[in-house]
Amino acid sequence: MEFVVPAIAYQTAFALAALGCALALQRAMCVTDGDTRRSLVGMLATSAIWSGSHAALFALPDAQFAVPVYLVGLVAGFATIFLWLAFASAYTGRTYHRNPTLRRAAVGTYLAVVAVKVTNPFHELYFRATFVQEPFPHVAFQQEVFHWTVTGLSYALAAIGLFMLFELYGSADYDTRGLVGLVGLTVIPVGFDLLGYSTTALVDVIYAPLGVAAFAIGVLYVYEDRFLAVQLTNDVDEPVVFLDDDDHVRDYNAEAAALFPALDDAIGDHVDNVSSLARALEDVDDVHEHVVDGETRYLLVSRESFDLGRVTIGQLVLVTDVTAVERERAEVRRHDDQLEDFAVGIRHELRNDLTVVRGHLENAAAALEDGEVGTANDSLATASTAARGMTDTVDGLATLAQYGQSVADTAPVSLGAVARDARSRTDLSALDVDVAGDASVVADGTRLEALLRSAYRFAAANGATTVRVAPTDDGFVLEDDGDPIAPEDVERVFDHGDAVPTAEAGMALPNVRSLGRVQGWRVDVDPEYDDGVRVVVANASVHDSTADSVAEATDAADD
Repeated sequence: MEFVVPAIAYQTAFALAALGCALALQRAMCVTDGDTRRSLVGMLATSAIWSGSHAALFALPDAQFAVPVYLVGLVAGFATIFLWLAFASAYTGRTYHRNPTLRRAAVGTYLAVVAVKVTNPFHELYFRATFVQEPFPHVAFQQEVFHWTVTGLSYALAAIGLFMLFELYGSADYDTRGLVGLVGLTVIPVGFDLLGYSTTALVDVIYAPLGVAAFAIGVLYVYEDRFLAVQLTNDVDEPVVFLDDDDHVRDYNAEAAALFPALDDAIGDHVDNVSSLARALEDVDDVHEHVVDGETRYLLVSRESFDLGRVTIGQLVLVTDVTAVERERAEVRRHDDQLEDFAVGIRHELRNDLTVVRGHLENAAAALEDGEVGTANDSLATASTAARGMTDTVDGLATLAQYGQSVADTAPVSLGAVARDARSRTDLSALDVDVAGDASVVADGTRLEALLRSAYRFAAANGATTVRVAPTDDGFVLEDDGDPIAPEDVERVFDHGDAVPTAEAGMALPNVRSLGRVQGWRVDVDPEYDDGVRVVVANASVHDSTADSVAEATDAADD
């Protein structure tokens, strides 16, 4: 015996669909985005009318009452298609629903089809109504040519909306399988439509309202946080994490998982179990340091409640990478500190030199009055030396003013070539420069030369006759045979304005550190080196060409 779906099952299914759309309608009114809200509310309202008309059809006794109800359903159902398209466009961030040409075309098409539908009792080109007894007593509708034309158009338009939604969910950085399944529910009734048309298993009606109701209930009650999250963060490339009101992880995107690997498989866990994220949340609305693949990144973490109307459904944690901004701020602070050091050092240096010049000029004048020409000459020579010191101070200031900004562009340069060029451009006749090896360093060549020239001037002022430039694994060293620096004065040699180790050294060594820092290098004096002064430049990228040449020669010999 063939199983027959009773009339009460159809009535119940379509009545529940109408009720589901009505319940979802209340929730849809709270959706924040205006275009999405209006189109979703309209779609649910027309779908509720469509479902209600279907439920009523199976309870009406004859065609006289059924046809008007059926027409109401047809008019509402066709409107649902256009509202579905508007919803898909608005929800996925497109603007088709705002295009005046498309809107006029949609309204024109809708009115033309509605005109054919409502005038069907006169021409019967859309459907014919008859009362039948099988599989149970009800009014059956035999569809005509206009029905199949409009149905084909409706399926094509609905497919466009499906494509927009599937494309969004496919590209989203979330687990959207649940949402994809809900969208798929809107397609399943098409199979019921085909069964109803081609077999006697189901009554021949349009079952689409059932899919719309299931979709609406699912996205607005079961997956409401993810449904709204995908739209809210559609154009957001930053890491996003969603928490519930009790700080349990509900969802996150791929960027968040890359930043906080502990998020993997953390759905449902308390945020404290994701320690790196928990630490970041301690600095909400403040900059947080986070190490990613060995690199320190600076993150700004914001945390806001995630609402659907007046109902709070969770919390949104947005993490913005502000590393570039923070590095720029650090550079500004460094430059400000450097300028302050310059000001202090220059005042000190120039005041000392001026005092020396003034004092010895006075001594020279007094000596001349007393006829002591030799003493006067000595005083004038000392005053001249002090004046040259003032010139060196100004030159040092000019060097830092010119090269004190952080380096943007670097390239491998020959350490030996730059070291020799720097020596040739430095007026120090009694200083020899010895370059060890053949290495290249990633640097701004002009600033590297300025650094080496300052190092040479320091060495000469500190009694050195030779400076050795040698590469290391992460930089290079400058070793001279001048006077060793006392351990307690090692850091003072980098202070602008401190006469350490000698007043003649001036700003030379502070300039070396400043010109190294602008390239991201670390500059220190080796306190254990007692054959002179060893300046260590570290945190640089060095490539030893000599070692490569030896390796290539060895490989060639092996071949």
